[in-house]
Amino acid sequence: MDWLSVLLQQIINGLSIGMIYALVALGYTMVYGILQLINFAHGEIFMVGSYLGLTVLLIFGITTGTLATPVLIAILCLMFLAATSGASLLGITIERMAYRPLREAGRLAPLITAIGVSFFLQNAVMLIYGPQNQPFPSVIRVVSFQIGHATITNFQILIFAVSIFFMITLTLFIKFTRMGKAMRATADDRVAALLMGINPNRTIMWAFLIGSFLAAIGGTLFGMYYGTINFHDGYLVGLKAFTAAVLGGIGNIPGAMLGGLLIGLVEGLGAGYISSEWKNVFAFVILILVLLIKPSGLLGERMPERD
Repeated sequence: MDWLSVLLQQIINGLSIGMIYALVALGYTMVYGILQLINFAHGEIFMVGSYLGLTVLLIFGITTGTLATPVLIAILCLMFLAATSGASLLGITIERMAYRPLREAGRLAPLITAIGVSFFLQNAVMLIYGPQNQPFPSVIRVVSFQIGHATITNFQILIFAVSIFFMITLTLFIKFTRMGKAMRATADDRVAALLMGINPNRTIMWAFLIGSFLAAIGGTLFGMYYGTINFHDGYLVGLKAFTAAVLGGIGNIPGAMLGGLLIGLVEGLGAGYISSEWKNVFAFVILILVLLIKPSGLLGERMPERD
């Protein structure tokens, strides 16, 4: 395999996981754009989404093998529906029970609460499903396509398609819908938005709902891609997605997408050319460099007005 094919293969692999990071990073950046809160429990919502998807497969007795097309479509729809519904409800509950009462308590109290919620969800999933890795059944027959000496699978194409679809949908939602405009207004000035008749609580709830929905999509894709999940996955992926949000510009939705793709690319290229054992280090090296060199991120940090 020549160097160009190796490079192309690592770019494909990096973009595949980068798409998932981008989906999770959107949740971080949406919440920060409105509340200036880093929701460190968001990674655990991603993890819960993957476990909910696995639960649907186990309920139907699917532990291995691939499925026929009609059955596959039905199972996949149920899996994504359960994962997104459960994760969205969890996100709304966390916002309502843990963050809303502390909204006027300054920045430190909600931050500590977010870390506490993160640990609670990790341990809850560990007690329910066990500490060991859980195999995630491969229900899609993998088909590889050659691009020179590099390969791309039908599942990687599915990740690209699903991620791009939801990123475009979110962008259009934020730009053109009534709720999207309310989110932008609340992010710019919460008090002014309230005076204009916008309900901040409802707007913030929608931000958590949408972010959790996208995280659950990422969680199920992650499980299907790697074939195994663990209750620690949310912590690690959450940190990488947070790094992606900071890299692109925290609070900046296009920046979160760009940051996720760049983190995935760096991870893929680093694993291919340096060592796969160090792939988790690259994201944090980037985080340190960004904070030192350009703290506002590549596309600029979006700072909401203080009340």
